[in-house]
Amino acid sequence: MKFKHSNLVLAGALCISVSAFAVDGGKKPKPHHPTLSDHPKKFIDSANMDLSIKPGDDFYDYANGTWIKDNPIPAKETRWGSFNRLGQDNTTKLKNLLKEVSATSETQPKGSLKQRVGDLYASGMDSVLIEKVGYTPIVPDLKRIDKISSNQGVVNEIVYQRVHALGSPLFRFGVGADDKHPNVNIVGLDQGGTSLPDRDYYLKSDPRTLKIQDAYRTYIINLFTLTGTTPDEAAKNAAIIFNIEKTLAQAQLSRVAMRDPNVTYNKFSVAAFAQTTPHLNWVQLLPEMKAPGQDTILVGEPAFFKTADSLLTATPVNDWKVYLKWNILKGSAGSLSSPFVNASFKFNQVLSGQKVMAPRTERMSGMVDGSLGELLGQLYVEKYFTPAAKQYMVNLVNNLKSTLGDRIQRLDWMSAETKAHALKKLAAFTVKIGYPDKWQTYDGIVINRNDYAGNLRSIGVWRYNYMVSQLGKPVDKKRWGMTPPTVNAYYNPANNEIVFPAGILQFPFFDFDADDAVNYGGIGAVIGHEMTHGFDDQGRQYDADGTLRNWWNNDDADKFKVRADQVVNQYNAFTVLDTIHVNGRLTLGENLADLGGVNIAYEAFKKTKEGHSNTKIDGFTPDQRFFLSWAQVWRGSQRPEAAAQRILTDPHSPEKYRCNAPISNVDAWYAAFNVQPGDKNYKAPADRIRVW
Repeated sequence: MKFKHSNLVLAGALCISVSAFAVDGGKKPKPHHPTLSDHPKKFIDSANMDLSIKPGDDFYDYANGTWIKDNPIPAKETRWGSFNRLGQDNTTKLKNLLKEVSATSETQPKGSLKQRVGDLYASGMDSVLIEKVGYTPIVPDLKRIDKISSNQGVVNEIVYQRVHALGSPLFRFGVGADDKHPNVNIVGLDQGGTSLPDRDYYLKSDPRTLKIQDAYRTYIINLFTLTGTTPDEAAKNAAIIFNIEKTLAQAQLSRVAMRDPNVTYNKFSVAAFAQTTPHLNWVQLLPEMKAPGQDTILVGEPAFFKTADSLLTATPVNDWKVYLKWNILKGSAGSLSSPFVNASFKFNQVLSGQKVMAPRTERMSGMVDGSLGELLGQLYVEKYFTPAAKQYMVNLVNNLKSTLGDRIQRLDWMSAETKAHALKKLAAFTVKIGYPDKWQTYDGIVINRNDYAGNLRSIGVWRYNYMVSQLGKPVDKKRWGMTPPTVNAYYNPANNEIVFPAGILQFPFFDFDADDAVNYGGIGAVIGHEMTHGFDDQGRQYDADGTLRNWWNNDDADKFKVRADQVVNQYNAFTVLDTIHVNGRLTLGENLADLGGVNIAYEAFKKTKEGHSNTKIDGFTPDQRFFLSWAQVWRGSQRPEAAAQRILTDPHSPEKYRCNAPISNVDAWYAAFNVQPGDKNYKAPADRIRVW
């Protein structure tokens, strides 16, 4: 997956689990080391399995069926499984930390870590004051927009909203690494201006999509009427907004098209690009957006900006005023009084199927994590993460790197020339584990215990100013794209780095007391997954220092594409809901990473002492435990509405297929569970896909 996080461009976030043990079978450096027959915990529990199902028919349901039946999706969730359970545990930890620190934050020195974290949480929890304030925080914004009288006024407001962190109308703007010069920060422009999760929500006309469009119009009407607009006028506003956004959506590239980093790498001189958009003078606009002195600019989708520019004059100024007010309303609704929050949730229910809103304590814990994550992260790490866990991960990553190197050497479809480049890239991987070496301090952010909306604006403005302040400086490769409590991991191609936050280094991904099979099938496969992202359809286009540059000879590249297309075809065949299929092209990077991850982890596991044995634990052989651990990482279920949305927007396949599809290409899985011809998930050896 490729996504933007502040000024980082990351690829391959897992939404995935592990332990670190010497590949030569050496002992794990545990505080204590129970024997295989004396584990205090049951890491593979047959009570969670559905033993009535043949492993070769549906391994996912075989390994997880009873757990899924016994663990329905909570009303406040749209999906529920291993990631969500662990995420809930981490949320509880954050809530407890924040409850404790907010009780004393008023007595802490102004500007200190605990004062800012505690008072930010307290401001969000002060529902009495938030209800009293209502929507007054955005009244000045709505009045300012009312005064616009020209197209230039519209452009000025677009700039104002962006610089003041009020939204991103019309297009997206950011500062980040230049893909072809990864140590240099550059301004980037990307398509945007729409509110629904994907362009297809504007372009399709099936019943599911039409229902969402109707709910979106109702949402717009509700927010406008809450600010005093008449229902008739609000309905007209909804039509105006939808039509503007639909025009922008029609000009946007698809998510599949944007998977190719060369397609979205378009460098212009600022003056030359300004000539393509006569009503958006970038020579003038960039300094106004606090990015002066820029000679060049990266544009993700140049054709989109021609449409956006022409729309500026083709659309009446009064319509733009409605659109700009909508950007204020939708961006602020979550921080206003309950009628606005409830209207937003009601629309989200249609999109995601969520039954009830999460408790305020959980929402505010997430808000602090997302706003001052590296302050709160310090408290989290201090209480819940140990140096021993970090060292385990270091050892395990080294084991997996060595194994992937061996596998690259043995590839029968790749030339020695390209292998040498691949091994150079692998050796150059930067590994980040647990938390940053240098914490972000958020210097200059002032938090007021009695001003929730104001606090969020202050944080947004600080983030914007910090982002543009990076221009003229080398890319800061010490930064992280996720906070420490996050249950996830990622690969960043521009930094050629794999990153594992502290939050994921827990069961079912990793446990100090688990046997190697469980940890390698969990976090080992996660590590292998992130490593493989460096060589997936996107990652393979970046070299060892993060430069977007072709290091493949043509024959090897063609052979890779043949294998990648086999993966695409396998996943395209999976049906998720009625007529909705997995999009094998959109999910290709994650599917390649899953396939590589389980293969690399299994081979590394076989080098351990347990990997050499056949001693059963809780009735399962080591190989069986490895694959069962892999399967229980993916266990879970999701609401139909959420599943339909994810097919359009999520570069990850649904969990069942993330479990079943990769292992159908792994010979060892067939041997471990005696999978035979005639079993539903059986593939003949010649049809099994081999990539990395």
